Amino acid sequence: MKNLKTLWMILAAMLVCNATEAKRPAAHATRGQWTREQAWSWMKSNDWPVGCNYVPSYAINQYEFWQPETFDPQLIDKELGMAEELGFNTVRIYLHEGLWYADKKGFKKRIDRFLEIADSHGIRSIVTFFTNGGNHDRTFTLGPQPGAVPGVHSSNWIPSPGKAVIDDPTKWPALKQYVQDILRTYGDDRRILYWNLCNEPENFKAGCDVKEFMPAVYEWAWEVRPSQPLSSPVWQRPGIHGSSTKLDLLAFVCTHSDIVTFHCYSQPKEVQTMIAMLKRFGRPMICQEYLARNYGNTFETVLPMLKQNGIGAINWGLVNGKCQFHIPWGHKSGDPEPEVWFHDIFCADGTPYSQAEIDFLQTVTGKK
Repeated sequence: MKNLKTLWMILAAMLVCNATEAKRPAAHATRGQWTREQAWSWMKSNDWPVGCNYVPSYAINQYEFWQPETFDPQLIDKELGMAEELGFNTVRIYLHEGLWYADKKGFKKRIDRFLEIADSHGIRSIVTFFTNGGNHDRTFTLGPQPGAVPGVHSSNWIPSPGKAVIDDPTKWPALKQYVQDILRTYGDDRRILYWNLCNEPENFKAGCDVKEFMPAVYEWAWEVRPSQPLSSPVWQRPGIHGSSTKLDLLAFVCTHSDIVTFHCYSQPKEVQTMIAMLKRFGRPMICQEYLARNYGNTFETVLPMLKQNGIGAINWGLVNGKCQFHIPWGHKSGDPEPEVWFHDIFCADGTPYSQAEIDFLQTVTGKK
């Protein structure tokens, strides 16, 4: 009788294991890139992603966003409530390894608090690890951050991990631990829509060539293989600005990412051209940066096109703040304030930049 009871216990345990395996997302069975079928299954299981890149109005950069001295859940809650009122269901955020090095437990606790607030507003997050963008002329440390340079767009954004680290593979193991810890912690968290591993890898700002670094980052992520998609965005269409596009990196992101993400601040005709080009890869697509009003790239001209093509739409900016995203690239200190805002939707006090724009957004998203 005892042996029979033991046999039944073993069989029951096997059934539980099999049932658990059956419920596990299909992505876990794939170490590398998802199949197209897995990617489309993910896309169809989610609502149309529409939202914005989000930096709280109090933050000049990633450090000020997340460090304990400045992290402000109350203001984040207020601002994400404004996004919810627009009908947005997605925000894209940036992390930074410096915060994890300093206090991994505290950093993750604040990430969890952010995800909790966003989820309370029906919003899921796109999480970005690394970027070449930012101010490469200074060294940033935790604590009080430099203020905004008047008249300059995102004047003190922080590069990650920076040229010195990208060019020195002996420094990569620490980054691997960081990426894998975050992915293991949140790799099955439904509040995260997908992961951006390297932001605009083709954009070699300050000589940050990620040709060798980016494949390593994908390997780190594949070792964990989260249940959410992995991606890195296409920066620009080949040839649009001469030979600035790096075809090897563009080909890599499009053939190794689970879903195709891209950025396009150009006029609507160029957005349509980019969509047609990227559809060749046969994967779900998300435009995760757009909105440059003075370039003719507006909600009215671009958002309906993206929705009609079933492409996720994530504009840059929500509430105007320290980063001064309303100021266009190339604007200098002393130049007059722009009459037309470049990015952002609301003033810091919650006043809309354009009420007509708000009404349009609420109509397209189905909020109104």
